[in-house]
Amino acid sequence: MNRVESDADLSTLDRAVVNAFQGGFPVVERPWEPAAAALRERGVDATGPDVLAAVRDLDERGVLSRFGALVNAEEIGGTATLVAMHAPPERFEEVVETVNGYREVAHNYEREHPHLNVWFVLSVAEESRVEGVLADIEADTGQETYNLPKRREFHVGAKFLLDGPVSDGDLDLSDLGPDVTPTDDRSITPEERDLVVEIQGGLPITGTPYADVAAELGQPTEWVVETIKRFDREGKVRRVGVIPNHYALGYTENGMTVWDVPDGVLEEVGGAVASLGFVTHCYHRPRHEGVWPYNFFAMTHGRDEAESERRVEQVRETMTEFWDVGEDDWDTLFSTRILKKTGIRLDERADVKTVE
Repeated sequence: MNRVESDADLSTLDRAVVNAFQGGFPVVERPWEPAAAALRERGVDATGPDVLAAVRDLDERGVLSRFGALVNAEEIGGTATLVAMHAPPERFEEVVETVNGYREVAHNYEREHPHLNVWFVLSVAEESRVEGVLADIEADTGQETYNLPKRREFHVGAKFLLDGPVSDGDLDLSDLGPDVTPTDDRSITPEERDLVVEIQGGLPITGTPYADVAAELGQPTEWVVETIKRFDREGKVRRVGVIPNHYALGYTENGMTVWDVPDGVLEEVGGAVASLGFVTHCYHRPRHEGVWPYNFFAMTHGRDEAESERRVEQVRETMTEFWDVGEDDWDTLFSTRILKKTGIRLDERADVKTVE
């Protein structure tokens, strides 16, 4: 896909769509007119076909990663964990190639750190497999791995907003459509498993996206609409809408801030940092004595180095409200290269929770 040169290439309607529909897109059989009506209420002159055409064009230009439901893989089945390791400069490419050769490695980034310069996400269908896969990677590379599983999720909700209409990104049409009742059922049916696999890469950008999914599955449209909406309520789907390619929108500075937060204030710190609108991910992860002293991760994105630095400073200022933050208590690891980025295999992970 091609990338726009800058967000200056985006029309008023493009900006409105990106800002308005990063979550809360209508889950109804014909969603485009309700979406357009909501934009008209915000002063954007658009019809349903206009919004459909804009989303399709944004997708084709690479401004969007996809359109549809962002599936919460952890709720569907299996597990994922963040892993750090050192790749010696003289063997860097060799080590990375070996790591990336594992199908369980979904994402891999080179980050600025004097020792731990390779960071990857390991995704497996069964949590018991993590230890074995990491042992194999260590044997194949000769390098130690440091497993950093998520102990607590304080926030996941990346929004990348632009100057233009609906600049606060607060439009939410998720109340439209059928009234569904969430369940406590952690398992999924075979039909629900097939739905997850069908939509994990996005919905078709057509006049009737949910009906088209239903046709592929041989299911009634009403069932698809009700199930996606219920999954949204249950947390199996994080949100429904447009998923921006943040690089295409100019958010090129990706900073992972890490903190050695005193355990006694961790809960308070997590809530406060999670409330910062520009923090896209916020987790408690374990320390590794003598190698990795940090137990709190907060991801920020900026459109340039100065904006990124301002945002990191805001995180630091928030931290100082809870304890005396020293220079050695935190660090920022900027990503310098994407080494691998593939989708998590939800088909394998969903099989774990599928019950006939």
